[in-house]
Amino acid sequence: MVTCLECDSDIDVEEDELDEGDTFNCDECGATLKVLSLDPLELESDADDSDDDEEDEDFMDEEDEDGDEDEEEEESEDEDW
Repeated sequence: MVTCLECDSDIDVEEDELDEGDTFNCDECGATLKVLSLDPLELESDADDSDDDEEDEDFMDEEDEDGDEDEEEEESEDEDW
């Protein structure tokens, strides 16, 4: 029996039928889990990866916003002269 990393519910998956790299979904919360290793059985939640991606995107958005503000300030300074 496999336990979901997100909601801790039991997932009815035959461990001996899993291979490294396999993915499957939790019936309770819908999380996608990926098999990292078989002995010992290690799983990774796709939510872990997507959180990192979201943080990277947020960081990039902040950089873009900061850059846009500087350009707007420069444009308004030019208009004042």
